[in-house]
Amino acid sequence: EVLIAIVVLSIGLLGLAGLQAAGLRNNNGAYMRTIATQQAYDIADRMRANRVAVIAGVYDSISGTNNPSCITTTGCTTTQMAQHDAFEWNTLNAALLPSGQGTVTRIGTSNRFTVKVIWDDARTGATGTGCDRNNPADLTCFEMSFEP
Repeated sequence: EVLIAIVVLSIGLLGLAGLQAAGLRNNNGAYMRTIATQQAYDIADRMRANRVAVIAGVYDSISGTNNPSCITTTGCTTTQMAQHDAFEWNTLNAALLPSGQGTVTRIGTSNRFTVKVIWDDARTGATGTGCDRNNPADLTCFEMSFEP
């Protein structure tokens, strides 16, 4: 009887260990979504602070690969500030999220923008650019639309 009780207890403990692992994985996923949300609001606030560049269309399609040197030297134009915002924002995305990156695109000719933050939530080394949860090559996405 003792042997059967030990077997039943060990199966129950294995089930609890599985629940703990699933809980930790889901908690980490929620944390990453929270960071992605904060990052999306960060670029939205940067755009609201640089309204002249928004109107000029500088933020229409940003990728964040160029950091102008004006930040450390004299001062930036609104266009250079937009480039710096994109660079700094995507640098933070990469630092805070696994394989994190972001894009901002204008919706047609309206004054609405879509912000997309993508990251490798499962940490599998996925390199896709889509948001299909059923495709293991795609990354996890957070998208929001707003008007600056």
